[in-house]
Amino acid sequence: MWIASTALFAALLVLPFAQSTWHGAEASAILAVSATAMFAGQRWAIAPVVLAELLLLPTLWPRAFEGGWHSATAITALVTLAAIVPGVLAMRRAAAALTLVTGQRRTRTNCRRFHVGLVAVGILATLLPIL
Repeated sequence: MWIASTALFAALLVLPFAQSTWHGAEASAILAVSATAMFAGQRWAIAPVVLAELLLLPTLWPRAFEGGWHSATAITALVTLAAIVPGVLAMRRAAAALTLVTGQRRTRTNCRRFHVGLVAVGILATLLPIL
């Protein structure tokens, strides 16, 4: 339940940043809806939570380190990055849920492939603002 509450908290904090990014509003909306589904007891919702949090990284981490540490934008971005951490740590569980959601058999190999894919998405989302 703590993953859902921190995800919903992150979705609410990232909304002011969403106006100037290419996918911030969509990712925060997906994060809010899937966190609400997790509150309702839907176990599959961990997969969209992790994907939306990974897609919010390009929106947040450049704003966390520009403009000085005393600006409200940097502080809000750092708090939101801290709220994203529990969801990213649940990436293995999200890979297992994503395996089932896509209709694949839940084997160790399939779960590992989805986990590697989620890690690759996270790395690309982190490096995207630099490029």
